Amino acid sequence: MSKKRGLSLDEKREKMLQIFYESQDFFLLKELEKLGPRKGVISQSVKDVVQSLVDDDLVSKEKIGTSVYFWSLPSCAGNQLRNVCRKLESDLQTCKNRLEELTEQSNELKKGREESEEREEALAKLKAIELKHKELKDEMLQYADNDPAAFEAMKNAIDDAHAAANRWTDNIFTLRQWCSNNFPQAKEQLENLYKEVGMTDDFDYLELSPAPLSSVID
Repeated sequence: MSKKRGLSLDEKREKMLQIFYESQDFFLLKELEKLGPRKGVISQSVKDVVQSLVDDDLVSKEKIGTSVYFWSLPSCAGNQLRNVCRKLESDLQTCKNRLEELTEQSNELKKGREESEEREEALAKLKAIELKHKELKDEMLQYADNDPAAFEAMKNAIDDAHAAANRWTDNIFTLRQWCSNNFPQAKEQLENLYKEVGMTDDFDYLELSPAPLSSVID
């Protein structure tokens, strides 16, 4: 036997509205939670369903004293639906007016762009110019490596990297000297540590031999 399908949110809203319309009375939330299951709406979901109806102005809510009452009359619902209908009709008219404006603007923009030999010729010239521009741009990229400005920028970057590397080398020598002075009894352990991290006996400052300009730029 298949399991009975639960009510959708819209179905629950409709069931709760039936309670209001059939009784045309005022209810506390706890009363609605008792009446909901009779319509197939479980009590745990009554609060959220009723609140959604309040949010859509289909159910009225008012605090009187310490209690909060809910109610909805068929006549009120009819007025609310008529207001919604008027709002939708107004929005529809606004959209129609906007469509007419956009259509007029589109027609104005099309003026002077009608198909003609002159327009086709102008478009062909434009396409040829764009293609030539792309070819020249690609050719410039091929010569970028031989650009003196690019070479100078590369040379400066190498100089900066060389200086930074030697600053770190100097810092490493300073740190080694500090360790030797403060931990002479751990000399052997320190030497092993230096070797583990790649600091061999030939570890020293970097020497930069600048390449002649002719080897980079023809």
